[in-house]
Amino acid sequence: MTAAAPSTDTAAPPAEIAAMSFEDALAELERIVRQLEEGRGKLDESIAAYERGTWLKRHCEAKLRDAQAKIERITVAADGTVATTAFGDAG
Repeated sequence: MTAAAPSTDTAAPPAEIAAMSFEDALAELERIVRQLEEGRGKLDESIAAYERGTWLKRHCEAKLRDAQAKIERITVAADGTVATTAFGDAG
């Protein structure tokens, strides 16, 4: 029997996925999607790949949220002063 798919947004991904970079996780996710779209593999293998893809998708989303939180926007006021504001702040 295969591992269960993540059931909640708060579940932690497997350690090997948590250690992956965004780029590596995205590349593996893209491979899984191609494999599933092409219908290669047995049913049990496809289900396991789908479940892993779900973890990879969540990992990528978390990495993107973390990166977005770190982005700062540089603003220049009318008087020439420079300031930074967090991504998404009005201004």
